[in-house]
Amino acid sequence: MPFSDWLLVGTLLALGGSWNVIRADVGSERNCSKIPPYLPSTVVNTTLRLQALREAMSSLNVSAYIIPGTDAHLSEYIAPRDARMAFMSGFTGSAGTAVVTLNKAVLWTDSRYWVQAERQMDCNWELERDVSISSITDWLIREVSDTDDIGFDPFLFSIQTYESYSYNLVPAKLMLKSLPDNLVDRVWTDRPPIPPDNLIRLPDRVVGLFNLRGNDVPFNPFFYSYTLLTLNEIWLFVHKDRVTEDLKLYLNSTCYLAHCVQLLEYDQVRTMLKNYMTRLGVKVWIGTEYTNYALYELITPEVRDAVAVIQLLMWLEKVVPEGKETEMTAAYYVNECRRWGEDTHTHACVHAHTLKQTHTLNR
Repeated sequence: MPFSDWLLVGTLLALGGSWNVIRADVGSERNCSKIPPYLPSTVVNTTLRLQALREAMSSLNVSAYIIPGTDAHLSEYIAPRDARMAFMSGFTGSAGTAVVTLNKAVLWTDSRYWVQAERQMDCNWELERDVSISSITDWLIREVSDTDDIGFDPFLFSIQTYESYSYNLVPAKLMLKSLPDNLVDRVWTDRPPIPPDNLIRLPDRVVGLFNLRGNDVPFNPFFYSYTLLTLNEIWLFVHKDRVTEDLKLYLNSTCYLAHCVQLLEYDQVRTMLKNYMTRLGVKVWIGTEYTNYALYELITPEVRDAVAVIQLLMWLEKVVPEGKETEMTAAYYVNECRRWGEDTHTHACVHAHTLKQTHTLNR
């Protein structure tokens, strides 16, 4: 027997003398150019899901809907019930963004997942081999009319992400529309529930604000919650039915009245934050990278108007010496700042003002 055959036999014996049986189409990629298209067995049929989502979009006059691959806490690792991008597209990679319009569906992901996406998505979906927000917004500018709205779930956007999208869409006069309900959740009839297990307490020596853990995200000791911490009060927003009486006693064993941990339902965080901000002299500390836009957009219109006026004053200080602006252009500028008031960057107003000037010159 040749040496190569001995080597093969030795390898088989080392592996226990068995082979893994591989189906013919496992590992193959879709081919949508064939008639009929070739789809491997790993593909998910998304036709009915997309149809239902588009019906929900049409009912709200939304022409495009953005589906990030994250959750309300902007996590890298998410629970099965938050895998909305995977449900809609079939793609289960951990990085990506999906966009659905009334006639197209596109997934953006990086090079780690290009092959996986081609094996999991059906021919309803196109693959963009990029993950940058600018790539997504460039595509939206080409596909969406400036009279149409682009819908998104504010819980799935950080402030920073929202500002990046808005900054890129402003030149095309496109606006993001914050929707109160997630449209994927509307059509996901068998969406997994929140795990029913109770939260657990860890030893006091473990670092953490509450020393509590859960299993909402597989292989991670986290649970869905928000905390509002002030100088005198602390609120924990959590699914209260998972907090045992022993845990309630533990959380409030060394405090008095307002200084105790006040438990509220998880979905009450926006209402509570909005009420809290009506208090005189309140300032809220938030981070732009890891705070979702659903909380940030609660800032009152009066505050946003003040921001617009400040942006106007900053702009006037810069342009008045040039002698090119008038009362009319200043009025237009501040109105654009108010219109794009959700975007905290002055650049948004500048872009809008530049578009107005260009339009006037081209008449």
